[in-house]
Amino acid sequence: MSDLENKTSVSIGLINPKDAQNVGSVLRAIGCYEADDVYYTGNRYAYALKHNTDTHNIQSTTDITKVDDLIDVPSKYMTPCTKIVCIELVEGATPLPEFEHPESALYIFGPEDGNIGQKIINQADEVVYVPTIGCMNLAATANVVLYDRMAKSHRAKELITQGNELIRASRDGNNHLIVKT
Repeated sequence: MSDLENKTSVSIGLINPKDAQNVGSVLRAIGCYEADDVYYTGNRYAYALKHNTDTHNIQSTTDITKVDDLIDVPSKYMTPCTKIVCIELVEGATPLPEFEHPESALYIFGPEDGNIGQKIINQADEVVYVPTIGCMNLAATANVVLYDRMAKSHRAKELITQGNELIRASRDGNNHLIVKT
């Protein structure tokens, strides 16, 4: 088995994202939850990019690639074992709390003003929904899914053992709060 086949990867696919703040928040989530790259369809992302909502400048260290079809995404991060996971409010989908994340995944999220097309849903390895009252926006959904992936992983245990060191390294420079015991 090659190194590429052994590599765990997390890629994000965005279908024609329209909102600058949502795209920026997705990019921030990628940094927070250690995803590898982003693929997007449509032309609206170019407009969102110029608004510079990527407050952690993740776009400078992450591959962000426009593609015509998310199902056929080529990536230096993807492996032959990469699973296509659609995140959408779809009847018959698996609820996120019951979902076991694959080692390598391309998570596909629909647009803020639409949904993932039936063709992509039909080709997906898994279709998952976040059980909520009402629907969340793109950024909130991506954050919840990526957090769930990390929380259910061995990586979460590694991060937890870092305790206050991780908190100091991760928090905003203006935050110096301490819980008094």
